Amino acid sequence: MIMLSLFLLIMIIDRRTLWSGFTFLMALGSLGFYTLFILMVYISQFPDSIISRILIYIGLIGLFLFFLIPFILLIFYFIEGINILKKEGFHYSNLLSLFFVFAILLLVSAWFNGSIKEDPLLFKGYAMIEISAFYLLFIMSIYVVSAILNLMHIRKNHNFQYIVVLGCAIFKDKVPPLLASRIEKGIELYRKNPDSILIFSGGQGQGEDMAEAEAMAEYALKKGVDPSRILIENQSKDTYENLMYSRMKMEEPVKRVAIVTTSYHVFRALILAKKQGIRCVGYGSQTKWYFTLNALIREFIGYLSIRWKIHGFVLLLIVIFIGII
Repeated sequence: MIMLSLFLLIMIIDRRTLWSGFTFLMALGSLGFYTLFILMVYISQFPDSIISRILIYIGLIGLFLFFLIPFILLIFYFIEGINILKKEGFHYSNLLSLFFVFAILLLVSAWFNGSIKEDPLLFKGYAMIEISAFYLLFIMSIYVVSAILNLMHIRKNHNFQYIVVLGCAIFKDKVPPLLASRIEKGIELYRKNPDSILIFSGGQGQGEDMAEAEAMAEYALKKGVDPSRILIENQSKDTYENLMYSRMKMEEPVKRVAIVTTSYHVFRALILAKKQGIRCVGYGSQTKWYFTLNALIREFIGYLSIRWKIHGFVLLLIVIFIGII
């Protein structure tokens, strides 16, 4: 109950933190242990009943599946890693899923190398790498759960004052499908909040004939959005600047803001917004699943670049601890 209460409190106050995912997993784990305790009490009182046997089988299957999840995840990442290469082409950014799988397999397989265990120095070095890697995997798992939680919304109408749609690369002056899905999501949200202002955010990058924000605004106008409800922010070059310059376009007092971007990008955008003191919630547009898995790894790396001091300190403690034992 304590972890569940803490989770609900974080979700109400501000869920733009890894604590939302951590407390959710802890609450889920606590509920699981509590349920298991109740089942064990029941089974001990009625050991020969059919229900007890069914519960034991269900528990064993559940335990088996729990330990099987990491292997299923690796297989899934491997299959989708092949898919992205087939459909999106051979590019270093598309190799992240496969690199992730092979890195995990390499770490695990190295444990069975007898020569590592025979050399104390080599063993310590490997232990440092492996524990650090599993720490990062643990943080990544929490990151993914937190990202999903930040995409969930119980209230359908927040009476938003501003809806900020984040831009991405365009082809000369053409809006690509990925960006179009963001704009469509922003327009959908705008239709539900007709008093809101749409802010399209994105500067002009290399190979682009116009600013991303201007191309986005043109797209929205063709969809029937009132031009008086549109603001253009065309100076930004990255997500941090998207949010910073968009905030400058808003009139005080600013209380209710929505950030719209691709689903896998929402959580990191919210963390950057929190860093700038912008109170907001995030909405995600959909994209292809194999692309999402690959992009999640990039987003997590981006998150680490924001919180590198905290996690760098933890990794340093791991190295020091293993070094002195």
